[in-house]
Amino acid sequence: MADKYKAILQTELQNNDLPQSAKMVLDYLDKLKNFPLIIAITGESGSGKSTLVNALRGIRNRTEGAAPTGVVETTVEPTEYVHPEMPNIRIWDLPGVGTTNFTADKYLEYVGFEKYDFFIIVSSDRFRENDAKLAKEIQRMNKKFYFVRSKIDHNVRDEKEENPNFNEEDLLKLIRDNCTKELQTMGFESPKVFLASGVRLHLYEFEDLWKTLKEELPKLQRDALLLALPNISANVIEQKKKTLERKITWLSVASAAAGAAVPVPGLSAGVDLSIIVSCVIQCAISLGLTPGLLQKLSDVTGVSLEDLKAELKSPLAGVKITSALVLQVLTRSAAYILATTVEEGARLVPVIGTVVAMSLSCATTYKALKYILNTLAEDTQRVFIKALGLNSPV
Repeated sequence: MADKYKAILQTELQNNDLPQSAKMVLDYLDKLKNFPLIIAITGESGSGKSTLVNALRGIRNRTEGAAPTGVVETTVEPTEYVHPEMPNIRIWDLPGVGTTNFTADKYLEYVGFEKYDFFIIVSSDRFRENDAKLAKEIQRMNKKFYFVRSKIDHNVRDEKEENPNFNEEDLLKLIRDNCTKELQTMGFESPKVFLASGVRLHLYEFEDLWKTLKEELPKLQRDALLLALPNISANVIEQKKKTLERKITWLSVASAAAGAAVPVPGLSAGVDLSIIVSCVIQCAISLGLTPGLLQKLSDVTGVSLEDLKAELKSPLAGVKITSALVLQVLTRSAAYILATTVEEGARLVPVIGTVVAMSLSCATTYKALKYILNTLAEDTQRVFIKALGLNSPV
């Protein structure tokens, strides 16, 4: 899709149709922002699937908007949960197939299998025959599914109580091997099982699940999931930064084509402040640096909001982002942005390399947004380390 838009955009720019060029870029970015991703999570009663639904949405159990959790089956019918910050991400909490009166094929028909992009099958102890039948039926219908063995933190805690000197890696290998053998006896030749804690996604193998999804999902779905994903590792934060950098390139083209002036001393007049503000807001949301998201992180981790905010250096982190505030930051940083822009010029954005008059404006917007993104990403890494009680960067 990006290549098609780039080719059309080059034609529009060469024809000097700048308003149409700006509109086309913004339409493309709007498609990226709103591209739907629908995830189905299913498992037997008490498996921890509702906790996983909440964790993926950055919400603590038993708080407002959370999927209900408990020791008995709390999901009696398919229930949709919209991501609180990114409404294009929708997670469905499905009842376990064993808690219904349906066979695997009728169950998928009941829950409307065709609307889901992929399924996560969750178990807290062992995968059952119903799980295997469901997986095979999903596979038959050409959908992706992933096995997640949940509540690993409970297993580690229980083992530690019995034997303080136990080896955690040995325990994890034992659990993984047992799950693999169970699924092999059910007809899966080389099943991949991901060990996870729904309460602590940064532990164990949830990032391995993300890496697998990254390889198997189409690009637009992959980017949508990445930007909605909680900050589970320093690597994921870095991947978010790179994805946002690519969006910055397109926004810079739109800004230059729009040609809206903003009075920032030392910066090009062709900088569209509204585009920059919109991008900064999106960066803050994706990186978890809005006031609301920092509060949710505090709720989930138990680290006080004040301690998390103490790690913030950027004036755009942990606050309500307004045009006036962004303009103030740009004004303070104008000398740096202009100095680094002159060196790069039009080559920053190859798509408009033939439009010399726009090159400096585009490069200026790009450098301004990249400067802001870098400072926000650095704050995110510091907050991540503080929230998890780490002593050094990971």
